[in-house]
Amino acid sequence: MTARAAAQPLAIIGAGSWGTALAIVLSPRFPRIRLWAHETDLAARMFSTRVNDIFLPGIALPLNVEPTADLGYALEDAGIVVGAMPSRFARPLYRKMLPHLAPEMRFVSATKGLEQGTLLRMSEVARAAIGEKFEPRVAVLSGPTFAREVASGEPTAVVIASGDRELALSIQREFSGPTFRLYVNGDPVGVELGAALKNIIAIAAGICDGLGLGSNTLAALITRGLAEITRLAIALGGHPRTLAGLAGLGDLVLTCNGDLSRNRSVGIELAKGRKLADIVASMTMIAEGVETTAAACELARRCGVDMPITEQMDAILRGATSPKDAIRELMERELKAE
Repeated sequence: MTARAAAQPLAIIGAGSWGTALAIVLSPRFPRIRLWAHETDLAARMFSTRVNDIFLPGIALPLNVEPTADLGYALEDAGIVVGAMPSRFARPLYRKMLPHLAPEMRFVSATKGLEQGTLLRMSEVARAAIGEKFEPRVAVLSGPTFAREVASGEPTAVVIASGDRELALSIQREFSGPTFRLYVNGDPVGVELGAALKNIIAIAAGICDGLGLGSNTLAALITRGLAEITRLAIALGGHPRTLAGLAGLGDLVLTCNGDLSRNRSVGIELAKGRKLADIVASMTMIAEGVETTAAACELARRCGVDMPITEQMDAILRGATSPKDAIRELMERELKAE
């Protein structure tokens, strides 16, 4: 196994289920991990009870994981900073972090989504915000992961992607462990788009499940969903092979099939006739696909890329069509070659 990471603390910004799971799985690799939570009361409870009772109940935090609501303290002397915040909070949080950041820090973006308005990927958001102070070295962490399974120590394989190969290799060495295996990838565009857009297809998968549709439908959805994700990724400079790997097909299959998928759960409830606002309000954690869908549609329009499933999902989420009508629209489209 690879050598233990350097003595500098690891900072994880965002104590949702994913940030907490990363703190747990990476705890053997670092002498100290500081886990920043936006909620002061949550940080205090995690510190005293050693459990994230809101986002990852039932799994204990290792003793070297220090929850905190003090952003400056979380970042103090950190060698690596992991951004695990929801996409909507990424830019303001990176800007808030600026006084505490230094050029020698390495950054890992572990957020899946697109920024509303700008349509930027999360690593681009990090670069833009931190770039107000210095040019950061940023890698992207993604792949088929349910936070609870990662935190429970189930074997997991993910991708660390960056145009800076030495950066990716360094994160691979320092993060990889007995249950958490990292593969280096040089295509952050494909990795991030696969991560963001699979959540849209997962909502559609939930709708199919909620309507009682079977395996034929799901197989068609995953395959055609991957095809349109790949088209957009290629248009933006990504590589097709990336979408056939862990951050593309792997993440898509997991999110469309797994009972722990928040986005799939949203689709199931939509198929039952529940209003989107009510579904979102009842959820403890954010389903990123809800906000990503409109951004993906606009990005596809700008690139001239056909994304029929994404377009129908956008119509459903806006209340412009019903799940059944959306399926009919997809099935009755002009016939084409694969």
